Amino acid sequence: MSDVSGVSGASGSGELSDLIPVEAIRLDVAAPDWRGAVRAAGELLVATGVSTDAYTEEMARNVDENGPYIVIAPGFAFAHARPSPAVRRTGMSWVRLATPVSFGHETNDPVHLVVALAATDSGAHTRAMGALARLLADSGTAAELDRAPTPEALHAVLVRAEGGDAESPATTAETPATTTRGEAASPSAHAGTASRKPGPAGHELHKILTVCGNGVGTSLFLKSTLDKVLDRWKWGRYVSTEATDTISAKGKASEAVAILTSREIARTLGDVGVPVRVVEDFTSTKEVDAALRDLYDV
Repeated sequence: MSDVSGVSGASGSGELSDLIPVEAIRLDVAAPDWRGAVRAAGELLVATGVSTDAYTEEMARNVDENGPYIVIAPGFAFAHARPSPAVRRTGMSWVRLATPVSFGHETNDPVHLVVALAATDSGAHTRAMGALARLLADSGTAAELDRAPTPEALHAVLVRAEGGDAESPATTAETPATTTRGEAASPSAHAGTASRKPGPAGHELHKILTVCGNGVGTSLFLKSTLDKVLDRWKWGRYVSTEATDTISAKGKASEAVAILTSREIARTLGDVGVPVRVVEDFTSTKEVDAALRDLYDV
C-alpha cells in the first residue's frame, strides 16, 4: 500500500465523507482472518495520519477482551478502541474484503465490510455515526457501496448519501398508539416492564442507555438508530438516550429505565437492575422498534 501520510484527511466538520477520505478506502482486500481484516483497516488509519500502529493493536485487543460485539450488523464490523495517545486525530477507514471472514459472532458473521474509527473523544464523530447508520440501513445505498468499483466511486456514494435520511421500508418503525388528539401516547401510558421516573411538568422522564465496550463507537451507532425510532414515535421529549461503556453503564443503570446493547456486552453487564435488551443489527430501526415495544408493552 502506498504511503499517503501527507493527506490532509478529515476536516473536523464531523461529516462522514470528510472522516473517510478516498485515501482511507480500500476495496477487495484479502484478509486471512478477522485480525487481518482489522489490521488492514488500522493500516489505513496509520497511512492517513489518524493513528499509530499501537491503536491498531488496541482495536484487536478490544475484540479479544470483549468478544465480537463490534460486528453490529450482518456482514459489517465497526472496529475501534478507546481514545488514547495512539490517536492523533479523529478519522475513519473503510475496508471491503475480497472474501468474508468470521469474527465469531452468533448471527452477523461472516463479515465483508470493516469500518474503523479512531476518535480523540466521544463526541466529535456523533454526526458521522448517524450518517453511517442511515446509509447502511438503506438497502439501495448499501448495494451501491458493495458494487462500487473504485475508492473514488465509493466515496462519491458517501457524499451523495450522507445528507439524506432514506431508509428501506423493511426497517421503517411505525408510530405506537396515539392519544385522542392524534399525538403519540407518552411512555407513562405504556409502562410495560420499564420503570418510570418523574420528569418536569409532571411528565414521566425516561433514560435509555446504549452500551458498548468503549462508549465511543458501537454504542453511538445504536444510539443513532434508537433516536430515530423515538423521533418517529414522537417520544423525544419523554425519553433521553445516552451512549456509554460497560464500566460506566453499571453505575448509570440506576438512572435508566432500560439498556440496549449487543449479546456479548449484555453477558458482560450481567444483572444491573434494569431490563437489558439485545439488539443484533444496530442499523435496523425495525429491530430497535421491536425492543421498545417489548419494553413498553405496546
